[in-house]
Amino acid sequence: MIRVLLADDENLIRSALAALLALEDDLEVVAQAASGREALAMARAHTPDVAVLDLQMPDLDGIAVAAELRGLVPGCRVVVVTGHGRPGHLKRALAAGVRGFLPKTVPAPVLTDVVRTVAGGGRYVDPELAAEAISAGDSPLTPREADVLELAAGGAPVEEIAARAHLSPGTVRNHLSSAAGKLGAVNRHAAVEVARRHGWI
Repeated sequence: MIRVLLADDENLIRSALAALLALEDDLEVVAQAASGREALAMARAHTPDVAVLDLQMPDLDGIAVAAELRGLVPGCRVVVVTGHGRPGHLKRALAAGVRGFLPKTVPAPVLTDVVRTVAGGGRYVDPELAAEAISAGDSPLTPREADVLELAAGGAPVEEIAARAHLSPGTVRNHLSSAAGKLGAVNRHAAVEVARRHGWI
């Protein structure tokens, strides 16, 4: 029996996935979570074989949860499902140890097969998302530029970003300017849009 943890902040989708997986004789949903932090707590409590995580959750995204699970529950393999597959997301997911990455639009039998594949030590990446990731190339941003740009995404002033990133306001301005230049954006707001579109933040 493959023990599965489901995490998605949308209750209807999570419930539908649980009902779908429950139809399979060899799959058992042992826990459900509505957030990244709850997923980590449930993983600790239930030690699932596979965690099926939504990419976008309000506190920690599925990739951040996957990275923490590597140390927390080393035997738990991760499948990330997403409604917004961006090339950068796939690369970050693979770097975090995610074994499966697929869009929410896949048919039910594909998801159940992916859970089995991953539980058995294999990998599965949606071919279309993989092709997009290859054609998009790597992010031109340094990790620090990406961090600062992500903090700027909410429209926070430079001083607030500086305080949150533990940098001086001048350094934040330099990072934002550099990021905008690398992305061919006229300002930081446009840079945020470009970086988000590619999944680099």
